[in-house]
Order: sequence, then structure tokens, then C-alpha cells
Amino acid sequence: MTDQEKRRQLRKYKAFATGLFVLMAAVFIITTILQKSDNSHWIGYVRAFSEAAMVGALADWFAVTALFHHPLGLKIPHTNLIQNKKDQIGDNLGSFVVGNFLSPQNIRPYILKLKASNFVGEWLSKERNQELLISETSVIVLDILKKLEDKSVVNFISGKAKEMSHDWKINQIVASGLQYILEKNDHQRLVTALSKQIKDYVLNNQEMVRERVKRESFALIPRFVDDAIADKITSGLSKYFEEVENDAEHSLRQEITGKLMVFSEDLKANEKWQDEFQSIKDSFLNEEKIQQYAHDIWNSIKKSLNKELESENSALKNYIRKNIIELSHNLQTDEKLQHKIDHWIRFTAYKYILKNTHQFGDLISSTVGNWEGKELSNKLELEVGKDLQFIRVNGTLVGGLVGLLIYTLSHFLI
Repeated sequence: MTDQEKRRQLRKYKAFATGLFVLMAAVFIITTILQKSDNSHWIGYVRAFSEAAMVGALADWFAVTALFHHPLGLKIPHTNLIQNKKDQIGDNLGSFVVGNFLSPQNIRPYILKLKASNFVGEWLSKERNQELLISETSVIVLDILKKLEDKSVVNFISGKAKEMSHDWKINQIVASGLQYILEKNDHQRLVTALSKQIKDYVLNNQEMVRERVKRESFALIPRFVDDAIADKITSGLSKYFEEVENDAEHSLRQEITGKLMVFSEDLKANEKWQDEFQSIKDSFLNEEKIQQYAHDIWNSIKKSLNKELESENSALKNYIRKNIIELSHNLQTDEKLQHKIDHWIRFTAYKYILKNTHQFGDLISSTVGNWEGKELSNKLELEVGKDLQFIRVNGTLVGGLVGLLIYTLSHFLI
């Protein structure tokens, strides 16, 4: 019901209760007049009923009115109670709600009934809800992207990049990477590949070897001797590197491993390498270049996100949609996941409510306390005033019956 309808209803019941009092007053006046000229017994009974009914009606009218107003505008003590005691009412109401509704034993049964995972799973299983979630999320993210100031974001990225790279010791990073490769023995694949490449290169370039041997040979040595020497060199080299290629335990491999280990240690300890790598880092990561990198990174991210979020069937949206469907299925079928989520929600809700019960009480108390006294009085009268008018009606009828009983007893027994 609206406030206007409640006011209309309150006026109706007030008029009814007041009309009943007026009726009793009229009956009392009529019977009083009749009694002077007529000695009929029934007139006395009716007069006694109406007289007591008027007293009961007036007493209950005063009691009901004193709750919300000063009766007849007279500032009688202990009247207009709601307005005068609003702060106390707010405190008591807050304490009542906290003590009777937010106690551990009262809220625990409701907390234990919470099954948020199943509800969320069912909600997410509906296609329209999936599209609504994706659409609204996209709108929010796009709005954030539009409101972000590009310069601030670029400065943030570049600042973080400088902060992260400031203490980088590139020589130690490279040395650690090299040691990791050596520990995993991954460098052997490179040795194998290089051995094969060298072997193939030597075999494919026999003529070049012959020309080199002939060029370095003496003029008196015959051509066939130079060619024989060149062929021996080619054959020996190719076979040697073929052995390296096929033999995982070849001495050359072990020698290369040892040299690389020594080099990695030198990279870590020798200040020469630290200075050289620092110089390389400074050339690649100076302030101007970092700013440009940050600008390019942000523009790329922003452009990609805008494109993905504005397109209906983008890869990003399809990926999100796929994961929502998977999450929905898991929330409805995976009992362990359901128990884990529901337990966390119940525990968190129970803990939060118990931790903040006093705030609920303070909220009620401060809300009631901040109302104007007259406003609070009017609000409460609109809510319960109709029922209180029945107290006036009952007071009128009960008062009349009690008066009739007293009159009857006194007439017959005294």
C-alpha cells in the first residue's frame, strides 16, 4: 500500500472509532433524558452501558493518541511518546534486532542453507545470461579503456619497466641461463647440429679445399699430390665431425661442455662482462626507448582489446564464453567444487555477519535517530494506527459491558 492509501485507511478507522464514541454519547444523553420521565428498568441498563462505554472510549483514545501526539494539543507529561523517545526507541530497536535476529543460533540455520554454487551454475547455464554477462563485462571494460588517460598508462608501464630493469645484471642472467642449459645437457643438440653442418659443408666443398691446398703448396709439388692431401683433409675432417655427431660421449663434446662451464663462471664473476652487458642494456633500455616501448605496448593492447570486445564473435569473447560454459557445468556437477565454494561463502557470510552485528544495530539506531521526531511518529502511526483504532473500539465495547455488569450487580446485590 502507498502512504496515501494508508492515510485514507487510517482516517476511515479513526472515524469509525470516533463515531462509536459519539453514538455512545448520544445514547447516554437520550437515556438520561428518558430516565427523568420514564421509570423503565431497561433505560438504566442502557444508560449504564453507554456511560461506561464513553469512559472506556475516552481512556483508550487518550492512550492511543498519547503515543503519537499531545492529546488535544495539551503538553501533558508522558504523551507524544514516539517523538520524545525516538533516540531511545532507535537504540532499543537496534538492540532488539541484533539480539533476536542476528544471534549465532538464529542465523546459523539460514547460513547452512546457502547453496550459491548451484544457483550460480544454473544461472550461467542459460545462454541469455551468458551473453548478458559477456556483454555487460565488455561494456564496463570498454568504458574503462576509454576513460584511461593514455599518457598516464604509458608513464606507468615505462616506470615499472625502468624499476624492474634497474637492478638487472644481464651478465648473471645470461650465465645462469647458460648453466641451466648445460645442467639439462640441452647444448648437446646444438653440438650435434653444428657437427652435422660442418661435416656436410666440408663434403660439399671439396673443390674449395683442393684450391686452398694448391694455393698454399709449393710449386714443385705435383697437382695429384695436392689433390691427395686435400682429399685426406676432407675425409678426415668429415669423419671426425661425423664421430662427434654420432658419439654422445665424444671428447670434443666434453671439452666444449667444460669450456662453456668455465665461460659461464667467468660471465658471473668477471666485472668486464658486467660492464659490457650493462652498456648493452643501457643502449637498449634508455629512457627514450623504454617510453617508446611502453607507448607501443599500450597502443597494441588497447587496440586489440577494443577490437576483441566490440566484435560479437571475437576470439576473446569465444574464449570467455567457453570458460563460462565449463564453469557452469562444473558448478552443477562437481561436488567437491560445490562444497568448497559453498563452504567458503557460508564461512565468510557467517563470520562477516557476526563480526558486524553491532553495525546493523548502529545502522538502525542512527537511522531512527536521524529521523525527525514528527516524521517518525507519522510513519509509525501510518503502519500501526489502523490496528490501534480497534483498541479504541474494543475499549468502548468492553467498557460498556463492564459498566453494565457493575450496574447489574449493584442493582440486584446492594
